Amino acid sequence: MSATLKSLRALSDPTRLRIVALLEKDELSVNELQEITRLGQSRISTHLGLLQDSALVQSRRDGKRTFYKLNENADATAREFIQLAIRGAKELAEHSHDQINLKRVIARRKEQAQVYFNQIAGRFDRVYGPGRSWQAFGHLLLRILPPLVVADLGAGEGLLSELLARRAKRVIAVDNSEKIVEFGKAKAKKNGLKNLEFRQGDLQNPPIEPNSVDLVILSQALHHAEIPADAIVAAHKILKPRGQILILDLLKHNFDKARELYGDRWLGFAESDLHHWLENAGFKKIEINVVAREEQPPHFQTILAGAEK
Repeated sequence: MSATLKSLRALSDPTRLRIVALLEKDELSVNELQEITRLGQSRISTHLGLLQDSALVQSRRDGKRTFYKLNENADATAREFIQLAIRGAKELAEHSHDQINLKRVIARRKEQAQVYFNQIAGRFDRVYGPGRSWQAFGHLLLRILPPLVVADLGAGEGLLSELLARRAKRVIAVDNSEKIVEFGKAKAKKNGLKNLEFRQGDLQNPPIEPNSVDLVILSQALHHAEIPADAIVAAHKILKPRGQILILDLLKHNFDKARELYGDRWLGFAESDLHHWLENAGFKKIEINVVAREEQPPHFQTILAGAEK
């Protein structure tokens, strides 16, 4: 088959157009491409193989990882095909999300002091050690929590709020259920947590004064919001300058029964959507990572998003 026909074949698939466009600015590993596109590893590897066989893409080894980039030695015809592929990719619906995710992946790569929590977690339970537990780790981390004013939005019965109140300066727990708020108040009083206050309110308009809290937490709460973007804007409003938001939620999934079983409005979120909403709300220093993966079906994945006002 001629080089021209190979190139035409290689660029006949929208996914391969996406990959070429992503490699325009920087080289990427298979894992990074997987994180950006949310496609399976074997599928991405197959597409890369076809692009490499057509001399549009080249690769290099770095330890156990292989990085791919556009072919620097491509001839004039191949370069023309590459430019056509990039133009074509911009017409795809996935292009804007790909570019947001690419920006996030490249920014994270540059963070020299990043802690690879998944690797630590993977080693944690491998070998038994007396007295070593996640419960103990949790208490250790609470000890280093500075005296912050925290808003726990969508707090439910307040399990996280109670833990934070033992170290935080003040915790305001907000939930839209009157019964849950009354339950939380009674429990906080019983446990002597005078710095924990429960308030009834909505995620999109929490009953908290503007510029009054250091940290906003939305822990598995955002997927219950009617308009998640509005909830993020509301969080920005109540934060002090340089205050932080932390969002713990599910990665976008297809388990539709979650609406019936758990009352979820949204089936998780794509990282690119969270990044877009945070940026539009005025947040900076945005960082989003997958921090947990369930081994059992439906294999929910948890994402942690953090940003600064």
